[in-house]
Amino acid sequence: MADIKIHLCLAHMSGLEQHYIRSAIESNWVAPLGPNVEKFEKELETFVGYDKHVTAVSSGTAALHLALILSGVGRGDEVICQSFTFIASANPILYQGATPVFVDSETDTWNMSPLLLKKAIEERLRITGKLPKAIVVVHLYGMPVRMDEIMDIADYYAIPVIEDAAEAMGSTYKSRPCGTFGKYGIFSFNGNKMITTSGGGALICPSEEMSRKALFYATQAREPFPYYQHECVGYNYRMSNICAGIGCGQMSILHEHIAHHRYLAACYQSLLRDVPGISVHTNPDADISSNYWLSTILIDPVITGTNYEQIRKHLAEKGIESRPLWKPLHLQPLFRETPRYVNGVSEKFFAEGLCLPSGPYVQEKDVLWITNEIKKCIRK
Repeated sequence: MADIKIHLCLAHMSGLEQHYIRSAIESNWVAPLGPNVEKFEKELETFVGYDKHVTAVSSGTAALHLALILSGVGRGDEVICQSFTFIASANPILYQGATPVFVDSETDTWNMSPLLLKKAIEERLRITGKLPKAIVVVHLYGMPVRMDEIMDIADYYAIPVIEDAAEAMGSTYKSRPCGTFGKYGIFSFNGNKMITTSGGGALICPSEEMSRKALFYATQAREPFPYYQHECVGYNYRMSNICAGIGCGQMSILHEHIAHHRYLAACYQSLLRDVPGISVHTNPDADISSNYWLSTILIDPVITGTNYEQIRKHLAEKGIESRPLWKPLHLQPLFRETPRYVNGVSEKFFAEGLCLPSGPYVQEKDVLWITNEIKKCIRK
């Protein structure tokens, strides 16, 4: 196996991060509060707009967990969750003692099918006698969910929607940022995301009041007494001033990162457009604008005479990192007994899909090399 020469998506620093980190250390503001945290949250609020309030936390998973708590999810409840996603979209449901109900994807966005969502809600109501407590939708690989259709269904049944926009910072649906349609939205700042704080996330809230409640739970649910008093379970979820300093520096190059990911996606689309059996996932229509966090392809094994695993291994031998698409959660052993409403779409994509290098350090010449190696596999 060759050493990796082209990584899937590496973090890229602006150079300003050190200024904010140094300031935090010199002022001794290194705890989970301080001027960097406040600045980062304000910049995120400006970025998302729509009068949203943002609380910076330790991870995207923590943000999703807080959103479920604020939505009133508890033991014995059911939460509808997109099946085609990373497991962190569902694990916080288990933290709350609730049960995920998995819903499969539509073919063009790869995201939650509105038709199956409606079916799932109606059937769970018939079986359990109550509505699901929340709906978790995921903007997969940065591709926006059809939020109008999802929100129409959710609003009809008065079920709060939580947008997992961990992979979709900078993506828009009908020119509106992903993460701002539902009652709550979440971002991730993991090391491979659009920007990073080394690890971290953000909860997007509909009001200052809900943001304060999120902060309350994220800081061990301490009551306002001069001594430490706790009346409910809290968590150690607040982002540190050091990590927020990295985020402040990253915000200066966020738009540059988004533009670069989109440029690479256009390169992949151009270079693989006429390759039989290879389809590049692209924006289905003008309403949808992906940040293309990762460029993804489907490989038809009949037409190409190969499959995603053979191509993945070939690329790895050349020092090129690639990755299979997410294994649908309804196929995970952890969730073998979990209710699911599936149509075969995500299973097909999992069987045929591959994520290609898309980060800030990937250049046009790299995409040319990668696509040429993919074509060699097909010719074999």
